[in-house]
Formats: sequence, C-alpha cells, structure tokens
Amino acid sequence: MDVRKFGYIRVSSNDQNEGRKFEAMKEKGIGERDIFMDKQSGKDFN
Repeated sequence: MDVRKFGYIRVSSNDQNEGRKFEAMKEKGIGERDIFMDKQSGKDFN
C-alpha cells in the first residue's frame, strides 16, 4: 500500500517566506499538488 503525504503551510505575516517552506515540503517527498497554503493574518477577523 502506498502512503501519500500532505503538507500544510500557514503564512500569517509578510516577513514569513512561503517559498522556503514550500521547498522544505518538497524535500520531504511531498508532491506540489499535495501542499496546501493558507495566507492570512491573525491580526483581525476581517
């Protein structure tokens, strides 16, 4: 049985580098289509 890995990246501020996190996920063997990214600030709810 094959094991499928998924990745989740949360970027909550402008100074965080999602590209570096994305590359780290790929290095761990997670396919690009299986990486999900959330870009949102926790500053407020609007």
